Amino acid sequence: MVKVRDLGLGFNSDEIVLFKYCSGSCHRTRSNYDLTLGSLLRQQLIAPGPQERVLSHPCCRPTRYEAVSFMDVENTWQTVEKLSAAECSCIG
Repeated sequence: MVKVRDLGLGFNSDEIVLFKYCSGSCHRTRSNYDLTLGSLLRQQLIAPGPQERVLSHPCCRPTRYEAVSFMDVENTWQTVEKLSAAECSCIG
C-alpha cells in the first residue's frame, strides 16, 4: 500500500493504492544463453562497458499489468494503465 503521490508519476493525491510488484529468484529457469554468458563474464572473456550492468540470469518481471484508479485533490478520478503487476514470470 503506497500513497499515490509517492508513485513518482506527478499525481497530486492523498489516496493510498495497492501497488503489486514482482520479485524473486529465477535461477531454476536459466537457459544455455544464461549459463554461457555467466561463464564468459566469470572468465573475463567479455566485459561490460563502464555504464553497463550485464545480468547472466533471467529476472522476475510483470507479464500482465492492472490499471489503478484513484481520486486526485481536485476530486477527479484518474486511472493509470499498466501500473500494478497482475502476473509475474521469469524473463530473459
